[in-house]
Amino acid sequence: MKTVTILGATGSVGSSTLDLIERAPDQFQVLALAANRDVDKLAAAAIRTRAKVAVVADPDCLDRLRDALGSSGIEARAGADAVCDAARMRADWTMAAIVGTAGLKPVMAALEAGGTVALANKESLVSAGEVMMAAARAHATTLLPVDSEHNAVFQCLDRTAPRGVRRIILTASGGPFRETSLEAMRAITPAQAVAHPNWSMGAKISVDSATMMNKGLELIEAFHLFPVRADQLDVIVHAQSVVHSMVEYIDGSVLAQLGSPDMRTPIAFALAWPERMETPCEQLDLARVGRLDFAAPDPVRFPALTLARDALSAGGARPAILNAANEVAVAAFLDGRVGFLEIAAIVADTLARYDPAAPDSLDAVLAIDAEARAYAGERVKDCVL
Repeated sequence: MKTVTILGATGSVGSSTLDLIERAPDQFQVLALAANRDVDKLAAAAIRTRAKVAVVADPDCLDRLRDALGSSGIEARAGADAVCDAARMRADWTMAAIVGTAGLKPVMAALEAGGTVALANKESLVSAGEVMMAAARAHATTLLPVDSEHNAVFQCLDRTAPRGVRRIILTASGGPFRETSLEAMRAITPAQAVAHPNWSMGAKISVDSATMMNKGLELIEAFHLFPVRADQLDVIVHAQSVVHSMVEYIDGSVLAQLGSPDMRTPIAFALAWPERMETPCEQLDLARVGRLDFAAPDPVRFPALTLARDALSAGGARPAILNAANEVAVAAFLDGRVGFLEIAAIVADTLARYDPAAPDSLDAVLAIDAEARAYAGERVKDCVL
């Protein structure tokens, strides 16, 4: 049996991972499940899967977790250090699905423990790509991408012959506002922004999709995951979310991975790799889909994509600053403190005002992240709705 740890077990990706594992109980043994503070959902999942350990990041929730686990015999732990300890349990396969920079230390702990890490926390490679990839190499850790786009590239890429690759093309749904005028976008509400037309995702990722920052972050992540230059990475809008990404080769061939928009497909690929496993995902019916549409992204209405490209080209601390400022801006938008179009403006302002030296360790990355958040927070205060 393959031993499994899930970091971020109560979120969208974590729940989808649990769904697949519970459909094949003879193939997987759960070592640890970790979540932020959703005690009831965490305890229920731990009991169902007979996990060894359940961890809640918020220490104030420990007593509630113990009560919820009852007489199950499952060990309850709490705190950020406990989450990292869970990541170090040397599971054969670890799902890293904690959202945001909160996932950086647990991802590093999992990489240093070895085995296979399935990465759904894109911020790890965006903010600390060089540091994370160095750790993976040092500990012979297998890193598998779970984001649908990077997973699609992984399936299509001939890694034995990188010189044969001309471009990696990430597809973007365009979010709910791909045809919305710039003027109308000024009045967009959080409820509208989180209502993604194709995918079921958390609030933060849904907003990133709506601004297309998500695709910018994925460009940076792809740069670290795959053996290509930054100028070999491209983005195209594909509203149907059927083609999940493509690899173009120098002979003109383009390989694409297609499927229904269900995160269980890329998760299952990573979970069973190098084999494949059955999923309950809806089969792709191309006759019903009828047509596949593509368009270039609009840099005027979606400036976040340009900001991310520039951060990737500049390198150093720029991607970490981009990510930190975006997290602050998105949180402020979801709280109703800034408008939708202010998200990219806050990121741009933070990048303009803060330019430290390139980080050489995870601690340095986290220090840059904290400082960038302070700059972005000050800019949020200047916004008036």
